Amino acid sequence: MKKKEFFLLISILILGFVLRLYKFNNPVADWHSWRQADTSAVSRNFIKYGFYVLYPRFDDLSNVPSNFYDNPNGYRFVEFPIYNIIQAGLFKIFGIFTIEQWGRLVSIFSSLLAAIFMYLIVKKYQNNFAGMLALFFFIFLPYNVYYSRTILPDAMMLMTLLGGIYFFDLWLEKNSKLKIYDFRFILSLILIASSFLLKPFALFFTLPLFVLALNKLGLSFLKKWQLWIFLIFSIYPLILWRIWIIQNPEGIPRSDWLFNMNNIRFKGAFFSWIFEKRIATLILGSWGLPLFVLGLIQKVKIKEHLFFLSFVISSLIYIFVVAGGNVHHDYYQIPIVPSLVIFLALGSEYLLKLNSSLIRRGFGLLLFAVCALFMFAFSWQSIRDYYNINNPAIVRAGQAVNNLIPKDAKVIAPYDGDTAFLYQINRQGWASFQEELPKMIMMGADYLVIVNPTGDDIGETYKIISSTPDYILVDLHQKP
Repeated sequence: MKKKEFFLLISILILGFVLRLYKFNNPVADWHSWRQADTSAVSRNFIKYGFYVLYPRFDDLSNVPSNFYDNPNGYRFVEFPIYNIIQAGLFKIFGIFTIEQWGRLVSIFSSLLAAIFMYLIVKKYQNNFAGMLALFFFIFLPYNVYYSRTILPDAMMLMTLLGGIYFFDLWLEKNSKLKIYDFRFILSLILIASSFLLKPFALFFTLPLFVLALNKLGLSFLKKWQLWIFLIFSIYPLILWRIWIIQNPEGIPRSDWLFNMNNIRFKGAFFSWIFEKRIATLILGSWGLPLFVLGLIQKVKIKEHLFFLSFVISSLIYIFVVAGGNVHHDYYQIPIVPSLVIFLALGSEYLLKLNSSLIRRGFGLLLFAVCALFMFAFSWQSIRDYYNINNPAIVRAGQAVNNLIPKDAKVIAPYDGDTAFLYQINRQGWASFQEELPKMIMMGADYLVIVNPTGDDIGETYKIISSTPDYILVDLHQKP
């Protein structure tokens, strides 16, 4: 790599890091705070109760996640807690920063590493200029900036997935005998297996691996025992984890709704939500669409085009299969960002490299500048409110209550099932009135905290410990 290229690469990464520090100290009460709180709670409970990685625990003891089983131990069996081990481990080792800040840092550095792999992949199969453009879009898309500093495992999943694809490609290229003790094979295997453990949805994005094998070996890749070893051992840890967690169904959130909630798949509303509101408006700010479409129709060598296209096909399969999740939550589109970035880069490269007359080159540069500028501006307009704390009272109430009740107290913090308020209190408990109050006391509830109270008469039955315009704290074991 030339010095100029290296300097540009480092400059973009540094600026991307700085952008991701925007509202770095925010409490976990911004957009999708529910999912972030659940993730961070697992890490925080590793610190509280020990690193029992096979029994991750969060704060919610209710039957709301599973929609059936009570969860008195607060088990949280979703992805294997690689992200949480690193978040809690760094907090434990260094002591500086809060557990939430370490979560954000883990996501930020994962995103920056993912951007480097994105650059290397596009550089190899197109050229350095296109690779830099891919890096540029991956780093600066407002949607990606926000979600790559949230306390979610998705950024790390993207990093391990893209890294696994990159090293798998190097292994195929540099090792004609496909030796499985080659460090590139081992590193790719570890990264791909980790991506499945971090988010099983990564399975949908393995099509590029098959295309790489097909391009390199033809159909004979099906006969290569080394590739079967790779397939088996990359998915085996996920299978073991899924077998392990079914022993505790109370800790497994219900997930059937993710696939076709309300039979939404292929309906008009489905296409409107995914392709208009999410991809076109939220991520691409509308003006990125011409660059993306231009990238799709560019003349690229058949093998390279098939490889790039495999990212888009993977994304479409994922969107169509996991239709409910993609419509219901906008963070479910995080895995499709590389697909968008690749073709944004190819379309932009075409405009910026228009040959022949000065007028055509100037037109290409102007069109790119207008599309890119408006894309970032309008996408940011949609994203900027994501950083806001929508209900500051839950933060103030959580801080106050945290100082007023015992560390081992169990708390009812009703917030429509959302655990973000419970997380602020830093206690295990319930985020909704799962049962009648007397029964919940029998289940172990010690305190009730009502945020933004509006004339509640709870004080006639139980003793109010503290009351402010933000909250009411009630001792459920004392009468008034």
